[in-house]
Amino acid sequence: MTWRSSLEVHDIASGETRVVLRTPRLIEAPNWHPEGWFLVNGEGRLWRATAAGLTPIPTPEGLRCNNDHGFLPGGEIVFSAHDGHGAGIYVLGAGQIVPLRPSWWHGAQGNRIAYACARGDRVVRIAVMDLDTGQERILTPGTAHHDGPDFAPDGAIWFNSDASGHAQIWRIGPEGGPEGGAAAQVFVDDRVNWFPHPSPDGRRVVYLSYPPGTEGHPRDLEVQLWLMTPDGRDRRPVIDLYGGQGSLNVPCWSPDGRAFAFMRYQAA
Repeated sequence: MTWRSSLEVHDIASGETRVVLRTPRLIEAPNWHPEGWFLVNGEGRLWRATAAGLTPIPTPEGLRCNNDHGFLPGGEIVFSAHDGHGAGIYVLGAGQIVPLRPSWWHGAQGNRIAYACARGDRVVRIAVMDLDTGQERILTPGTAHHDGPDFAPDGAIWFNSDASGHAQIWRIGPEGGPEGGAAAQVFVDDRVNWFPHPSPDGRRVVYLSYPPGTEGHPRDLEVQLWLMTPDGRDRRPVIDLYGGQGSLNVPCWSPDGRAFAFMRYQAA
């Protein structure tokens, strides 16, 4: 079969990578469901992906889903989609949950969601919302592009930012912790690094790494997936692949933290 997208899983202990599904469709951004299937997007829709194939997940008419999606702690599907008026954040079956646009969902923990957003000045920032109160709080200033937030088990929020010149990995310490909720760059290198995802067991962070000089987070390039410990040490590339946008945008770990999922693409 000629394939465009390969959904794959990397096992941390063995270092082995296995193919779950290959398809001629362009699909993106796998989230790992506790029952073993994967949530992906493609062609403006959401799909349930297994080794047996793709099954469409119905979403409201008029919405075009992008690659920012996943699960709330209760198992509900949360996703970002366009309706002609900018990206909004929705829960399947419950409607739009973030009133302001554009907003792109990236992570959830307890009653909080983390997302990237652009408000009056159109600069992309990191925000969190308390789902009980509906109150949005902007965490990063409007002086750089901040994107891809995801929660660590300790409540810290990891994200990427070009505040120091090009996209690097940053972390906002947990509120009430010794860091007092302050943002800090985790390490410095010359690669362009996006979409950090802490593992559920708190032992590792996986992120997408582009070659030096890459602008934005394009698709269809030779890129790498790197692993590191949460202190920014023991950083190492673990996978070389043709990909980028769509490969690792959203939470991707297995519930036990022993493996992560990603997309590999076939070069044209």
